[in-house]
Amino acid sequence: MSPAPDRFTTLSAASTYEPDKIKGSRFIACIGPAETAEDAARFVDSVRADFSDARHVCYAWRLGAAGDVTRSNDDGEPSGSAGRPILMQLEGHEVSNAVAAVVRYFGGVKLGVGGLMRAYGGAAGQALDRAELREVEVQVGIRCVHPYGDSGAVQGVLAAWELTAREEEYGEQVSFTVHVGVRVAEAFETALRDATAARAATRRIKGA
Repeated sequence: MSPAPDRFTTLSAASTYEPDKIKGSRFIACIGPAETAEDAARFVDSVRADFSDARHVCYAWRLGAAGDVTRSNDDGEPSGSAGRPILMQLEGHEVSNAVAAVVRYFGGVKLGVGGLMRAYGGAAGQALDRAELREVEVQVGIRCVHPYGDSGAVQGVLAAWELTAREEEYGEQVSFTVHVGVRVAEAFETALRDATAARAATRRIKGA
């Protein structure tokens, strides 16, 4: 099994592209960033609202640092002729946390399964070719707990790492959460333990 990636590429912003008509049919590709399935579904819903008179709005999304959370939908087109080709373009362009919806206005001439695959995939691919991309570093949440007496040392580590404590709680001890790049998380935890003679404890937060 390959190690989980520490960074991935996604879309900087939503955009729309419409290539030339194919036998009278219009195919309009709408693409955008989405961190969760709920984000992606809302994006598709917004496309449906913007093009409410279109016959089909077929879509796919690819989520997660490894791009291993996917979904595709043919929206009434023949099975495998629309959603899957759109997803293949997201995979081929190696973008994740991204969604693509392709709107079709039927032009009166049937394209066949092969023609539909080329049309839907082609529209999504051309939109992605023109998209502005950005690289995202995968973050991990770390919950830290330490005695009050070590507050100065802990603040020194946070300052050195340019990190901001969040969700701070003050009881018998001090606790807070920080988010750091997954590649350097272990080094940060070591620095915190070294600065407090191992009195500071840390744990990774799932889903952070």
